[in-house]
Amino acid sequence: MRFLILFIFLITNVVADELPGIKNIVIHKIPKTYDNVIFLNKNDQKININEYTGNLLILNFWATWCEPCKDEMPSLDKLQANPKLDKIKIFPINIGKETLNKVNKFFIDLNIKNFEPYFDPPTTLAKMFTLRGVPTTILINKEGQEFARIIGSIDFEDKNFINWIKKYN
Repeated sequence: MRFLILFIFLITNVVADELPGIKNIVIHKIPKTYDNVIFLNKNDQKININEYTGNLLILNFWATWCEPCKDEMPSLDKLQANPKLDKIKIFPINIGKETLNKVNKFFIDLNIKNFEPYFDPPTTLAKMFTLRGVPTTILINKEGQEFARIIGSIDFEDKNFINWIKKYN
């Protein structure tokens, strides 16, 4: 058993060395497929990621009470506006069961302009993606599969991250 744990640790570190110098990105060797990834927009209309096949999707799970979420949200907003990433669609999905007014104030206070908030009120996606905390960001390739995830916050304007994510654009 110890050998297995050591082996997994070494493999994980080898994969991590191939990343853009950001330690909390986990890249899956085999992309994960999910059925019915559906969440709500601010008008309670259902959004299905299958409608966005052909785009790089970023599902960012967050809450207004989360300080790391507050820190990373402005850089995530700027990522959406990056002209070098023209096939990217970012969905910031609130899992805090918070009111639209509270979420709108959060966006206004942080000067978020390049995307709208989305909601997962019954936290079905949090369960589906087995989130362990917020922020967590799920990266979905053009085929609709999770190829990586970011556990915790990062600077989405980091040049290493931008250069890495361009490969999937």
